[in-house]
Amino acid sequence: MDLINEISRTVIWLIRAGVTFRVCYCFFRLIMADEESSMYKKRAKNTLLFYVIAESAFVIKSLVMSYYS
Repeated sequence: MDLINEISRTVIWLIRAGVTFRVCYCFFRLIMADEESSMYKKRAKNTLLFYVIAESAFVIKSLVMSYYS
């Protein structure tokens, strides 16, 4: 059980770091490239959507693990 929790915490940390860097990259590119701004807005929006779904999956996993423990 401890191994599963440790792996989950590591994956959540990696997801948060990746989303942070990706959104920052999209915003910096949005500032630099005016003609491609809609593409980077969409990419930033999709990244944030991925983050919400990923966090939701880990919350559901946590609820299921606490229910059956």
